[in-house]
Amino acid sequence: VLVSAHRMKRPWQGQVDPLPTEDVPRHDPHNPLCPGAIRANGEVNPYYEGTFLFNNDFPALQPDAPSPGPSEHPLFRAEAARGVCKVLCFHPWSDITLPLMSIPEIRAVIDTWASVTEELGAQYPWVQIFENKGAMMGCSNPHPHCQVWASSFLPDMAQREERSQRAYQKQHGGPMLLEYGRQEAERKERVVLESEHWLVLVPFWAVWPFQTLLLPRRHVKRLPELSSVERDDLACIMKKLLTKYDNLFETSFPYSMGWHGAPTGAEAGADCDHWQLHAHYYPPLLRSGTIRKFMVGYEMLAQAQRDLTPEQAAERLRALPEDHYRLRQKDSS
Repeated sequence: VLVSAHRMKRPWQGQVDPLPTEDVPRHDPHNPLCPGAIRANGEVNPYYEGTFLFNNDFPALQPDAPSPGPSEHPLFRAEAARGVCKVLCFHPWSDITLPLMSIPEIRAVIDTWASVTEELGAQYPWVQIFENKGAMMGCSNPHPHCQVWASSFLPDMAQREERSQRAYQKQHGGPMLLEYGRQEAERKERVVLESEHWLVLVPFWAVWPFQTLLLPRRHVKRLPELSSVERDDLACIMKKLLTKYDNLFETSFPYSMGWHGAPTGAEAGADCDHWQLHAHYYPPLLRSGTIRKFMVGYEMLAQAQRDLTPEQAAERLRALPEDHYRLRQKDSS
């Protein structure tokens, strides 16, 4: 990754995005994710009080996708991509996000992540949990939610992580990300948050300005394997991390995040000891709540370029308070 400190000093004359509105109604009967609302397929949401999991009304994957048939040339190979897509609402209120939720409420989200991974993982080899937060990251609904896609194949990123982790274990005799977490915990320079069971750091290879990696301290392959104590601790460290993100530019911080764990389904019984559960956070904001990093030009066609080092990013995130700026504003008013 190429690092250019001069980019942060260059006067910005590019696109400036509007600050996201924080005037979101707590309940909107026309919002298809709200309790009691009617969705596009005519189904009525229950008046849920915690998490709410349902099948996506516009799924990208379907269990009965037709086969494309044989290919006549090796350059045009295609296979059926089968699976299911679900939506998970974190909370009944639309005007709240994960860092503003309570620890028990976040723990309920984690438990649902684990249970849906177990449920879909019984049939499918890959279960991808991901959250797109904020309009800047393509989120079309302000209600706090994520998506869960289960597929009949390992996606490209999963295959790459499978190969790299397996190769490392074969060469060094242990899980790559477990050893990586231990090394980062000793060095401290890229660590953002530490707890008894979890570690948050800006990875050595980070590309996005304030990208982080969330790792368990012990060897864990999949979300359902987390103990009750580890899930409580995860809820705490997630709240702290996401609060720091919001505090960085005092805005509801956009990001895309997702969990990666060992393959499931028929692959669950195979040798997966090289896998270590982890979550990626990819936030786009660069200099303020209105200026983002664009992956274009040289970065798209040649190599990623960082505007600040992972160590600088980690230092800025570490220094931020762990109480949310919106709560501080309420206390001072």
